[in-house]
Formats: sequence, C-alpha cells, structure tokens
Amino acid sequence: MKTRITEMLGIQYPIIQGGMMWVGRAEMAAAVSNAGGLGVLTALTQPTPEDLAREIERCRSMTDKPFGVNLTLLPSINPPPYAKYLDVIIESGVKVLETAGNNPGEHIARAKAAGLKVIHKCVAVRHALKAQSLGVDAISIDGFECAGHPGEDDVSGLVLIPQAVSKLSIPVIASGGIADGRGMAAAMALGAEGVNMGTRFCATQEAPIHDNIKQALVAASERDTRLIFRTLHNTARVLRNAISEEVVSIERKGGAQFEDIRHLVAGARGRAALETGQPDDGIVTAGQCVGLINDVPTCAELLERMVAECRASLKAAVAWAN
Repeated sequence: MKTRITEMLGIQYPIIQGGMMWVGRAEMAAAVSNAGGLGVLTALTQPTPEDLAREIERCRSMTDKPFGVNLTLLPSINPPPYAKYLDVIIESGVKVLETAGNNPGEHIARAKAAGLKVIHKCVAVRHALKAQSLGVDAISIDGFECAGHPGEDDVSGLVLIPQAVSKLSIPVIASGGIADGRGMAAAMALGAEGVNMGTRFCATQEAPIHDNIKQALVAASERDTRLIFRTLHNTARVLRNAISEEVVSIERKGGAQFEDIRHLVAGARGRAALETGQPDDGIVTAGQCVGLINDVPTCAELLERMVAECRASLKAAVAWAN
C-alpha cells in the first residue's frame, strides 16, 4: 500500500504501532517493523537515557527495517531529562520521532535539525495546526475512542479525522478505535494516509506483557473501558477492572483529589499487573476497540489480515458507489 506515510517512513504498510508505556519495547517494535509497519519504542519506558540507548541497539539487532521512538512530554514537578533522551535518539541514528504531550516545540526543532521525520500525536485539530506550524512531517490524530488520554473535547475519530485532513497540508494518521482492516479502510476513506494502533498490538504474540492480560483484552467488549481522572480534567481511558471501577467510584463522590487515588493508579502498580498477569491489580490502558479483538495473532498475521480486509472493504465501497 502506497501513501505519503509509507513513502516518508520507508515502510510497506501505513500501519504504526503506538508508543505505549511499558509495552513499547524492542520485542514489540521489531515485530511490527518486520511485519511491514512501523514499530515504535517508548522512550520513557526506559529508566534512563542510557537504558534507551541500549534498547535501541537491542531493537536494531532484531530488525533491519525502520522503527521509531516515542517521546511523550508529561506535566510533572520533576520532569525526566527529555533533552538527554532526545540526544540518545538522535545519536543512535533513529530516523523517526513520535512526539506527544505538552510543548514539544524545542524538541521538534532539534529533531528536524538532525534530519529526523517527526510525527506529532494530538487530540485536537487546533493542536495539530500548531504542530504543523512547528514543522512536523505528519500528525497522528487521536479520537475519543482511544486508549490513554483522549483530551477533554470528547470528539470521535469519525469527526476528528476528516476535520484534520481538511485543515492540514501534511499527512494525517488516524489513531484511536482502530483494530482491524475495516477501521483502517474507514480511516482512509476519511482521508487518513495511515493508522496508529495501540490496544490491538497489545493482543499479539510478541507484545511483552503477560498472556493473562492479552486474554482479558480478548474477553472484553466495547463497553469494558472506563474514563478515569475525569474530574481532574486529565481524562484517561482504561480497561474496566477492579481498580478502574474503584477510581471512578471515588471520583463520583465529588471533591476527589489526586492524592485520594494515587495508590490505585501508580505506574509501578500498572506495570506489575502487565508483567505478572493480574488484570485487576493495576490500571491497564485500553481503547474501545478492545471489543473488536477476538484473538492473539503474530504481528505478521495481524498486518497481513488487516491489509487484505482493508482492500476488500474499500473495494466493496467502490462497488456500492457504482
């Protein structure tokens, strides 16, 4: 499949793996890249910039195909050394950077000056326009269906994707709510030139998380996600489990502060749940597309199936138009 995204990134299929905390490791990124998509390492999954350098080399030992690195800038009293992480990304020879979060301007400028292709992931067209003005090469637009942080505007991909396409001159990648070739076809019909998936890639054989978590994703329906941090104006979509239900219950009582739920949503606790296979012991990020996940294929099987289904769906739509 040939779009501006495949040409820009040097990949076979316009399918990108999301930069997922604790999941975007070398095993995951290499498997997606080897399957013809773009695998993405998550910089902040690595404790230090030096650890990221080692993870990049580990990924390079597993694939000779292009892969990228995600650098998400999070609001924090004690922020990670973002500039040093970016130093490592540039010095390692990685050619694709995915940015997300707050005020990425200086990092985008440095990456562009070093010759990297920059994809900025955002949840609103106004943010996409700002990123375009900063010189990014593509926008990944995240609809309300997505896992993680969908923003506070609550706009679905069906509206957000064509809106972004109509207002931007750079390529748009559809993110959120996509787990199969039908969703990919729909996104491309709306004008997107690629898709970004996170939840679907968690339920693959190569994903570096416990099989119990993968089976929980397979068992979940489209109604089995919860919006937490809603009252804190930092909404996050996660899998419905004992922890997320408790968080929602605390928030519904009114007046909740982050300190009231900190012990439930701690990142270390979520990481442990992913690694030990206890789906009710921590926050597990998941999008509404979890309801479309029915198996745990290899990444190669998933991409080949998606592309075939996408082509069939687009062909059927063309036939109806005639």
